[in-house]
Amino acid sequence: MSMAGNLRKVTGLGGVGGLRKVARLARRRPRVDLSHPVRSPLGSSVVNCVTYRDGVRAPGGHDLVDAVERVRKSGDGFVWLGLHEPTDQEFAGIAELFDLHPLAVEDAVEAHQRPKVERYGETLFAVFKSVCYVEHEELTATSEVVNTGEIMVFVGHDFVITVRHGRHGSLGPLREELESNPAQLAKGPSAVLHAVADHVVDDYLSVTDSVHLDIDQVETDVFTADGGRADPGRIYQLKRELLELKRAVVPLARPLQDLSDRPMRVVDPEIQAYFRDVSDHLLRATEQVAAFDELLNSILQAHLAQVTVAQNEDMRKITAWAAVIAVPTMVCGLYGMNFDHMPELHWRFGYPLVIGVIVAACLVLYRGFRRNGWL
Repeated sequence: MSMAGNLRKVTGLGGVGGLRKVARLARRRPRVDLSHPVRSPLGSSVVNCVTYRDGVRAPGGHDLVDAVERVRKSGDGFVWLGLHEPTDQEFAGIAELFDLHPLAVEDAVEAHQRPKVERYGETLFAVFKSVCYVEHEELTATSEVVNTGEIMVFVGHDFVITVRHGRHGSLGPLREELESNPAQLAKGPSAVLHAVADHVVDDYLSVTDSVHLDIDQVETDVFTADGGRADPGRIYQLKRELLELKRAVVPLARPLQDLSDRPMRVVDPEIQAYFRDVSDHLLRATEQVAAFDELLNSILQAHLAQVTVAQNEDMRKITAWAAVIAVPTMVCGLYGMNFDHMPELHWRFGYPLVIGVIVAACLVLYRGFRRNGWL
């Protein structure tokens, strides 16, 4: 059986004591490829568990404990264990086997952490926020644009553990890409850490490009002839989604800076140069997010200004029509006072004259307002 299949039972035991019984029972079962599914078809949090030596996947189907013992005994290679949303019980045996710090284990299980890099003795613990763009036909006030998850990485001298939270960001393709480059993978667990960081930051750039298209569409709609009637809820929704992206991108700058500059025992010196390249890509994503935030603020202010202008224009039209209607209202009100001795009251041409004066006055006012742009 594969190490992933054995580990499913290992995590249920919560300790190392009963691990070898599992190995003997499981070796008869066929190996299952768990590289790509979001969750293991075996029903546990295990996605994959592989041993690498000199950058090449080691053959055979040993259980997790045997794999770790072989690696530590030979002093060559490392074990890569992939998990998806493990529970406390599932992670307990793993934490004991690899001597993981309880605080890091708690962060890995609970998730909802800020991007960071922490050192616990000989183990490095890194947290990355993964993002993906949610496709939608039309942006509305309730459209989801950015979906976030988390990837935690434990890095030791002879192991790397990736813990993924969320329904996206599978590391299966990343594993295949690394396996196609044995020279890079031979640098050890820190090569996996770099690959995960590079994968996450590349997703940031991809998402920012897609969000840019949504912002362009909103900007086009706002600055059309009827932009004042546009729905401001779409702008606020984009700002909320951009805030989610900002929470993932901005805090990662300091951890990547530490990985590229500060000497760390579990990070190969050659890998640190690659982290500097990832840091440069992150800087580009950070600048784009900041620019988008400022642009959305400008679009929102322009929309509010357009709404104010539209309201003022409506008020001018109402005022102009009120002025036109005021002429016949005033004249009719004057001649409706029913006095007996009013001028032209009993004159034969009094009525046509009054009607003519009213029409002429209304036409003069209408042309004046029309000429000045009020109507």
